[in-house]
Amino acid sequence: MTGKHSSVQRRQTLKAYGFMTPALIIIILFTIIPIIGSLVLMFYDYSVLGQTKFVGLKNFVKAFHDRVFWISIKNSVIFVVVVPIIQILSILLAVLVNKKLPGIGIFRTLFYIPVVTSMVAVSIMWGFIFDTSGIINTALKEWKVISMPLGFLSDKNTAMICLMFITIWQGLGYYMMMYLAGLQGIPQELCEAATIDGANAVKVFTRIKLPMLKPYIWFCSLNSVISAIGVFDVVFVLTKGGPNDATMVINYYSYTKAFSDFQFGYAAAIGAVQAVVTTMLSIVVFVYGKRGGMTNNE
Repeated sequence: MTGKHSSVQRRQTLKAYGFMTPALIIIILFTIIPIIGSLVLMFYDYSVLGQTKFVGLKNFVKAFHDRVFWISIKNSVIFVVVVPIIQILSILLAVLVNKKLPGIGIFRTLFYIPVVTSMVAVSIMWGFIFDTSGIINTALKEWKVISMPLGFLSDKNTAMICLMFITIWQGLGYYMMMYLAGLQGIPQELCEAATIDGANAVKVFTRIKLPMLKPYIWFCSLNSVISAIGVFDVVFVLTKGGPNDATMVINYYSYTKAFSDFQFGYAAAIGAVQAVVTTMLSIVVFVYGKRGGMTNNE
């Protein structure tokens, strides 16, 4: 019986690896190999047509003396401001849709549609809205609030705020669903017992629901930090890092150095710094979550 059981287990294991193989091949080809290649490339002055030279740490020295590089680092870190905003709004939204009301399923679906929509399509749509002849400027002029159209994406004081708003709008539904799953996993008996003991809705939320959402808050915050540091699509489509580098983020700066200036080694070095910044901020979130009991229901 033992031999037969082992044979069945081996077949099941081989079948499982068979199903995973196509995905693993794609991951290896388009993720693992490029990462390994970039780790080597960042120590070289790579040329597509000319001679490729080993330069050691010169690409990193160049980055640390590059004014735009530091601006891109600063803007990427600023983008992390969206993390607490999107988490708070998502929790409140999840509480709102966690009701048994007629049509609530449609309401949830409407909020989730931006999540499954391409960020490029979302960016183009908001580009039309923020345009000088877009809906917002047209409405403000009709209401006599302004006489000249506002350049939301062409003004260095508002461009970053607009991009952060678009990011929040697009990601809100994803985190809402995560928190909704957490809320629906909370035993209703606890909430009912607290209500019987005299607790109002606010106390039930702050004393029972919010503490039991801690693991979800930790996971969503960590995921959101990684996404914020790696923001690219919305910058690429709407501002190209402008105006005057006001929206230049590290991911887009690395892209421009690689595919506009053809400085592939330098771009790889910038990407390595981005990985370090992302890791450091992720560690901060991870350690804070551990200390705050985010990984359990303490």
